[in-house]
Amino acid sequence: MENNRDGKQTPEDLIYGSNPVREALRRGSPITRVWFSREKNDRVTEEVISHCRKANIPFKPVDKPFLDRLCGGGIHQGFAAQTAPKQYTPWREMRAKAMEAGQAPLIILLDEVEDPQNLGAALRSADALGAHGVVITKHRAAPLTAGAARASAGAWEYVMVDRVTNMSRTMGEMKEEGLWVIGAAAEAGKTIYQMDWSGPVALVLGGEHKGLSPLIRKNCDELVCIPMEGRLNSLNVSAAAAAILSEINRQRKFN
Repeated sequence: MENNRDGKQTPEDLIYGSNPVREALRRGSPITRVWFSREKNDRVTEEVISHCRKANIPFKPVDKPFLDRLCGGGIHQGFAAQTAPKQYTPWREMRAKAMEAGQAPLIILLDEVEDPQNLGAALRSADALGAHGVVITKHRAAPLTAGAARASAGAWEYVMVDRVTNMSRTMGEMKEEGLWVIGAAAEAGKTIYQMDWSGPVALVLGGEHKGLSPLIRKNCDELVCIPMEGRLNSLNVSAAAAAILSEINRQRKFN
């Protein structure tokens, strides 16, 4: 079980919201049941029903109070589905697929990111801005549950994710495979705009409370910062991911 925004619990195998449910169906994810509000009568509803019929997935129109209870008071937009957990993909497969496509691998490492909302938002940025996958840790980190799926607005269906026991060891293995491991730290002397992002990169982002741990920081090949103009000197991990990935994408497309 996991808590939604109101502190109520919803099953970990439940996703809800129009985009997460629709993208899961489009992707062919293992869904066992779909519910939608009987008040819904739009193009999204027609698409959801069509996908369910083609895949022989049971679906049922229900009253809004039923969905409210099912989703623990979360914002479901009239749609919910029961689904199996997302399957993890080894990071070496991410690297291989990038190279097969003739692209320099770009893999995001999230060190102890505990908030499913931040994880989901980071997945959304990874999908939108060309990363080849995301690596998370097994301990002291948010897993790929329904909360992350909802926050990703369906992007988790398209982003490969690996889950590792030891992030520091994984960084060392990535170095051996030719990736340049770059950590984001507010006090770094080089900005993201001074960094050459054209080669194979593993971008490391720290958790919500402590940023990069001392060991992770020590094992980075280089540290970079996002120049800040306001009174606050940091961004949350999902916002930082979006800012850095945007610069990487710009360099790779236009330089």
